Amino acid sequence: MEENRNNPRSNGRRKFNFYWIYIILAVVLFAFYFMGRDGESKEEIGMGELIEKLQKEEISEIKVINEKTAEIRTNGTKDTRYTYNIGPLERFEETVMKAQEEAGIEKPVYPTYEQHNNWGLDFLLTWILPFAFIIAIWVIFMRGMGRGGFGGGGQIFNIGKSKAQLFDKDNVPVNVTFKDVAGLEEAKVEIIEIVDFLKNPEKYTRLGGKIPKGVLLVGPPGTGKTLLAKSVAGEANVPFFSISGSDFVEMFVGVGASRVRDLFNNAKQKSPCIIFIDEIDAIGRARGKNPINGGNDERESTLNQLLTEMDGFGTNSGVIVLAATNRADILDKALMRAGRFDRQIYVELPDLNGRKEIFEVHMRNLKLGADVSREFLAKQTPGFSGADIANVCNEAALMAARRSKEVIEKQDFMDAIDRIVGGLEKKNKIITADEKKVIAFHEAGHATTSWLLQYAHPLVKVTIVPRGKSLGAAWYLPEERQITTKEQLYHEMIATMGGRAAEQVVFGKISTGALSDLEKVTKQAFAMVTYYGLDEEIGNLSYYDSTGQQDYSLTKPYSEKTAETIDKQVRKMVEQAYQEALDILSKNKDGLSQLAQKLIDKEVIFSDDLEAIFGKRPWGEENNTTSQENHEG
Repeated sequence: MEENRNNPRSNGRRKFNFYWIYIILAVVLFAFYFMGRDGESKEEIGMGELIEKLQKEEISEIKVINEKTAEIRTNGTKDTRYTYNIGPLERFEETVMKAQEEAGIEKPVYPTYEQHNNWGLDFLLTWILPFAFIIAIWVIFMRGMGRGGFGGGGQIFNIGKSKAQLFDKDNVPVNVTFKDVAGLEEAKVEIIEIVDFLKNPEKYTRLGGKIPKGVLLVGPPGTGKTLLAKSVAGEANVPFFSISGSDFVEMFVGVGASRVRDLFNNAKQKSPCIIFIDEIDAIGRARGKNPINGGNDERESTLNQLLTEMDGFGTNSGVIVLAATNRADILDKALMRAGRFDRQIYVELPDLNGRKEIFEVHMRNLKLGADVSREFLAKQTPGFSGADIANVCNEAALMAARRSKEVIEKQDFMDAIDRIVGGLEKKNKIITADEKKVIAFHEAGHATTSWLLQYAHPLVKVTIVPRGKSLGAAWYLPEERQITTKEQLYHEMIATMGGRAAEQVVFGKISTGALSDLEKVTKQAFAMVTYYGLDEEIGNLSYYDSTGQQDYSLTKPYSEKTAETIDKQVRKMVEQAYQEALDILSKNKDGLSQLAQKLIDKEVIFSDDLEAIFGKRPWGEENNTTSQENHEG
């Protein structure tokens, strides 16, 4: 009622309830059903009573309706009617006539026949119900499609309305501020500047500056793009429209473009404001690059409308478009140009200091033990995104609770990291003694080669306990570097081939357990030859396409002769790495056997065990960070 009073179009009248129409239709249908039916009450009569009344000449009329039911009228002072289900018509006629003959009745009563049509019921079943069913399905479907339109009450006429959620200072989606965003200092600087521009525009306009029209957040999944947008909604004192790119896509033609227009119209009315489009690649894919449709489909018309709204003849003063994607390479070039998305902020995976800050954010509400070090955990999680670190903290808390601990200890975090990277530990998986021995030598081969190679990552921990789909796992100490030399890549390939080489050296035969190893070295060798220009035969050429357009091409960027050369060089590089792994393990077969036996006995070994067998690595300590590789055998 309060809403009606505040609505100028209501004029104090109550809103009509649409469900009254359903009630009226139901009443009409029942009326049709009962129309045409005789209103007199009729009592059902049995065969014996019928014969008795016929012989006493108490029946004046027998009327057979539709050859199924007989209506029987008695004579006398009171007109009474009975009904009788006749069954087979011939047998009923024979019974009636025989009963009267046996009684010697001179003027017998003969049955008459009539056909009655309940036109109300027939009309209902033939015409009303089918059309009512179709209309009901259509109304339900269209009401569902239109539900959730911006300010529209969910009716079909609002299907072209924007689905964006509006947040302002009185309606914040989550209590997230810039303090909750860690490890993204460079991105935060530019985002904070956008918010500051909206709060204090005079600070920039007095020098002749103009507010950016769009900011595109680009980065791998889980790095905090949406979190940055949430922090903007929490910090900015301006309206904030939030919508996903898929919300523009609809099965009806023209709906996406209509929703774009409605979104910007609403934003202009509340200017200055921010529009956040998450996963913009759902509508921003390059036009004409769709390999299936290839034409000007609904998605392209939606993109065209977005381009027009962002940089058309109309003015969008004070409206900033903030978008996020992890597929910037497939976005349309017209969308990426200056004047639409003036700034592109790359949100990368956090470095060591960034991971430490992210751990501090996610550990605020955790009960930690005295042995937990944020810096140590940051070193154990290279390549982890912010979402991965949040998952580590949550898994550690769950593991501590499962073990009925009062606080979360260091071991809980380490087990959580193992669980996330390697999968669930399967100690009950049935593995024969021979298989266990092969797996032990396979993992010992990785450990030995990596320990004895200068540029390979040294091992920290090896296990032959199955995790996920892998039968063994190895944790390395990689150095976090920005560039990698050919020697470093090649030594990593030798260490990867160490598992299969160990099987060949010890057992004289190989198994299928090196599947993941072969996949890794093949891809790495192919990248070295075709992308990085690290092969002498191919030379300083790179066939890498940073735009991603080769994904839609049916041809390769090199000739068939070059393709043959690439195959030859990739095979040569992999085989050379395998031969060097065989040579290293053959020279250190005794140490390999000792390491494998320790694995069989203990199932898990650490760097101390390798140091006791092979001695310290002569090349010094690496960065104290760990990563994990899984092997199928």
